Amino acid sequence: MKAIQLEKPQQFRQIEIPAPARPGAGEALVAVHRVGICGTDYSGYLGKMPFFSYPRIPGHELGVEVLAVGSGVTNVKPGDRCSVEPYMNCQTCFACRRGSGNCCETLKVLGVMMDGGLCEQIVIPARKLHPSTKLNLEQLALVETLAIGCHAVNRGNPQPGEHVLVIGAGPIGLSVIEFVKLSGAKTIVLDLNPQRLDFCQRTMGVDHTILSKGDGAELEELRKLTNGTLASVVIDATGSNKSMSQALNFVGHTGRLVFVGITTQEISFLHPLMHRRELTLLASRNALPPDFTRIIQLIEDGRIDTRPWITHHARFSELIDVFPNWLKPETGVIKAVVNLT
Repeated sequence: MKAIQLEKPQQFRQIEIPAPARPGAGEALVAVHRVGICGTDYSGYLGKMPFFSYPRIPGHELGVEVLAVGSGVTNVKPGDRCSVEPYMNCQTCFACRRGSGNCCETLKVLGVMMDGGLCEQIVIPARKLHPSTKLNLEQLALVETLAIGCHAVNRGNPQPGEHVLVIGAGPIGLSVIEFVKLSGAKTIVLDLNPQRLDFCQRTMGVDHTILSKGDGAELEELRKLTNGTLASVVIDATGSNKSMSQALNFVGHTGRLVFVGITTQEISFLHPLMHRRELTLLASRNALPPDFTRIIQLIEDGRIDTRPWITHHARFSELIDVFPNWLKPETGVIKAVVNLT
C-alpha cells in the first residue's frame, strides 16, 4: 500500500507499507480520499512543530469512506463518507474524565505523533468518525481545520457587538474568522500579507483589516476602529513568538487573549499591562467532538461555504514535488488538498 512519509524535516519519500488488518472491536477501516494540508504539516516539514516526531506519515485533515467496521460499531457503516477527528485520547486520564479529550495527558494526533492519512487506508476508532450524507469528501476534509477555529472562539467566548481581533489570516485564522462572525461579534483581522487581507475582505466578508508593517502603527489603527477600547478578544493564530508576545498590547480592559498558534520559542510580555487591565490568557488546543457535529451541520445548512478556501490541489503522485512551493507566500495558497483517488 502506498504512503508518503516525512523522513526528517524537508525530506519526503514515497514508501510501501502493509495494508491494515481488519478492524477490531470499536474500530473502522476507512479509505482515505482527500487530505487537507495545514500549518501543522508545514511546521512539521520545516522542523518547527514541537509535537511532531520523525519519521512520520502526515495527514490529519481527512475525508474518508468507511470500508468495514468491527464489532460493536453503530455510529457508521460501510459506504459512509466521514470527517475524522484525529485526536486519539485515552478516555481515562484526568482531562478525558472532565470531557477535555482534546488535551488528553497521553494524546496522540494522527499525522503528528502517530502515522496519519497520507496513505490509501487506515484503521481508526469508529468514535472518531463523523459522517455526513450531504457533504462531499473535500468538504469533509476541511471540517478539522474549521474545528480548530471553532474551539478557539469558544475559548475566547466573544459576545455580540464585541470587537474581536484575529491575528494571522492563514487557514487557522480563517477558521477563527468564520466562528467570530457566527458569534455576532465585530471582526477585525491583522496580517502582514496584503493578499490574505484582501481575501478576508472580498471572500470572507470581513469589514476591517489592518496591514502589519512593523512600524507600530497597528495599535493606533485598532484604537480608531474600536473607539479607543481596543479588542475584547484577541485570537493569535500566527504561531510566531514575536506576534504572540506583542498580542497582549491589543487587548482591552478585562479582555481575553487566546493563543491558538504554536511556537517552540519563548513568549514574553510585561506583566503590569496584563495586571492593570485584568486580562485573561487562554490556550486553545485541537477541538472537541461537538465542534465536528456543529460544523458539519453548518456546512450542510449553507451557513459556512468551504468552496473559496481550497485554492490548490495535487494528486498523491505530485505532492512531494509541489509541497515546497506551497510554503511560498507568492503562490497564494489558502488551503491545499491532496487527492488520493
